[in-house]
Amino acid sequence: MSDKEISPCLRVALVGCGRVGIKHLKAILKAKDALSLCALVDSDQRAPSALLEKVCSSDRKAALRLSDVKIYPSLDALLLADTPDIIAITLPSGLHFDATRKALQAGCHVLLEKPMTLQTSEAKELYDLSESTGKHIAMGHIYRYLPIMEQLHNDFTEGKWGKISHGSVVVRWGHDQSYYDQAVWRGTWKLDGGALMNQSIHALDLMCYLMNTVPVSAVAQLGKRFRTLEAEDIGIAALRMENGALCLLEGTTATRPDDHEASFYINAEFGTVRVGLRRGIPFFDIKNNKGKKMTSAYFRKEIKSKGIRGLLASRNPHFLIYKDLCSAIHTDSKPIADAYSGYKSVESMLAVYQSAKEHRQIDIPNNDDFSLDQMSGYFS
Repeated sequence: MSDKEISPCLRVALVGCGRVGIKHLKAILKAKDALSLCALVDSDQRAPSALLEKVCSSDRKAALRLSDVKIYPSLDALLLADTPDIIAITLPSGLHFDATRKALQAGCHVLLEKPMTLQTSEAKELYDLSESTGKHIAMGHIYRYLPIMEQLHNDFTEGKWGKISHGSVVVRWGHDQSYYDQAVWRGTWKLDGGALMNQSIHALDLMCYLMNTVPVSAVAQLGKRFRTLEAEDIGIAALRMENGALCLLEGTTATRPDDHEASFYINAEFGTVRVGLRRGIPFFDIKNNKGKKMTSAYFRKEIKSKGIRGLLASRNPHFLIYKDLCSAIHTDSKPIADAYSGYKSVESMLAVYQSAKEHRQIDIPNNDDFSLDQMSGYFS
């Protein structure tokens, strides 16, 4: 669906004006024919004004478009005064559940940053609520929106790559100590988590999306080596997937902050897929089982389907998430990164943490309602 076909314009309220808020604001402005920002919400009275200043100080058109944006101190205050079409939630992870539940119950669609929640039962409740209300949750699983990911997903789903033996996902997303020192909730079990829950959950989600499967068991180890925080700065897990494949997961923030990497590898019966990001630059190495390169064929198909502009749009994945959510709302279809993906990624990652805590394999799903704050004292 093209931007011109998406009408009427949907009103968005942004709840949480912190570090990631500017990505949302720029995405909303870019989707000017489909979206308009109606409100900013933050308990810190300075944060909304500071966010607006970052965008408007050098962009006169943005300043005009945002001149009527209202500012509220809480989501409750917003919902008493207004019911936006979409509420985008960028609060600390431990606050996602309550805010998302209120938004859905008020009749709003939700764009929710990862992870969905920090407790399995809460993630399931939000998924069920989305289904029962008919209101969409679009997850901030940005890797699904990289070029050719949807193509690869479809091809694996249709069996074009044959049986998958295994895959690996590596997230080396270094942060120095100042990242954790900037806010008291950063790196805590109650509100944030460590390298796996914060930095790696959407990478695990992409592996599940590409392989068209979900984990059914997890064995894991956690460490805290270089950074001072409550949670882990390194985690490693071995996952057995529902389709029989195995998957290795490595997530760390203990690497250099100037050398971010998220890489994905899948070994299948009819070829191999290596894709990812390194220092902000995507890489793709796709070969069939005879060693023939398939990358160009995928990109030719991508350009034919979406055009050069569509390909370049992937440089702003938040814009694509908003565009996808708009399309889902107008056509009553599911977003690419939907509520189910949010629920299953939380369920799987919490099984990883539970395995590390209890020193045993955790089956997925299980009868335990595990929450991240149960990890409190793990490194004591």
